[in-house]
Amino acid sequence: MPAHLPPLEIMTKLISFPTVSRDTNLPLVDWVQDYLSVHGIESHRWTDPDQPHKAAVFAHVGPEQDGAVVLSGHTDVVPVDGQPWDSDPFTVDERDGKYFGRGTCDMKGFDALAIWALVEAHRTGVKRPMQLALSFDEEIGCTGAPPMIEAMQPVLPKGSAVIVGEPSMMKAVTGHKGGQGYATHVVGFEVHSSIMHTGVSAIMQGARLIDWANHRNAENRAKPPGEIAAMFDPPFTTCHVGKIEGGTAHNITAKDCRFAMDFRVVPGENASDWRDAYFAEVARVEAEMQSVHPDTRIDLEQVFNVPGLVPEQNGEAEALVRTLTGDNGTHVVSYGTEAGQFQAAGYSAVICGPGDIAQAHQPNEYITVAQFNASHDFMRGLVEKLKG
Repeated sequence: MPAHLPPLEIMTKLISFPTVSRDTNLPLVDWVQDYLSVHGIESHRWTDPDQPHKAAVFAHVGPEQDGAVVLSGHTDVVPVDGQPWDSDPFTVDERDGKYFGRGTCDMKGFDALAIWALVEAHRTGVKRPMQLALSFDEEIGCTGAPPMIEAMQPVLPKGSAVIVGEPSMMKAVTGHKGGQGYATHVVGFEVHSSIMHTGVSAIMQGARLIDWANHRNAENRAKPPGEIAAMFDPPFTTCHVGKIEGGTAHNITAKDCRFAMDFRVVPGENASDWRDAYFAEVARVEAEMQSVHPDTRIDLEQVFNVPGLVPEQNGEAEALVRTLTGDNGTHVVSYGTEAGQFQAAGYSAVICGPGDIAQAHQPNEYITVAQFNASHDFMRGLVEKLKG
């Protein structure tokens, strides 16, 4: 009989694949499919036709019927470039009660436990099915999950409850903000800055859009939050620009300015309203630019669109996690996950995974041994519950 690897060995193998979002994840997907295959589990991959070096992998065990519990994770990690690590980021290093390595917390620790649980469910037999769904490109806007979810539908029986294993300290997180991002390219008209009134500075016009975001944040902060918004920190939708570039020299009106305008939208608000408001402001600024020179413009491209996770009334996934963890608290987060995308596709969804989000993306990223073991206990309990 092939070896049933313990979760730590699976995590160690997954960490060894440097699946930074800009690079391929296919060696990891190959390994997962090979490992499942030797245990008699058929798996499926969906390869991104626009990025053939990236793929999602999913599988089903148990009765061929609807209603599976889906364990959802992502395979990509953020870069380690420029971070001061004390050990090899792609080798699990255990010290001081912690497992260090890129992705131990976010989220190959959970991925490993989910793979273990799938094999265990298949090996011991379950009455209710279990599914595994591992995506790609989560770290650059959750862009890999929607096509994966769509690809699962004609291949696997429809699951009903999704547990997204983002780090939550094994608490049941039932809501998160949605996210939208728009790459913004302001195209100006270059002249010497001594006659700047005859030109258009892309940077100065871009700054007007950024200042628009500042004013929207101030307005949102001043409003009394609604019932759902009040659960979040901060309790309002935020507008943010994290990176900007442009210009040629200090004495030339800038030809180009590029930045991304991001919105984190509280559940209950319509994300399209924020898109429309931004587009309207862009159109207003662009019209003023073109009144100076007709060749100026502002180009917009949506780079991500992640729906929020709305707390469910009597949610199946939430109830399942609370039964297994004993957690009855109310927990929401301001970051986005793939849970909202599963919910939008008709699944009940909840977030529950090992580790602290504060460790995600950090140099010397780690998950505590205690959290990893707690998630292992959770998976054992889940398999037992699915046995009926």
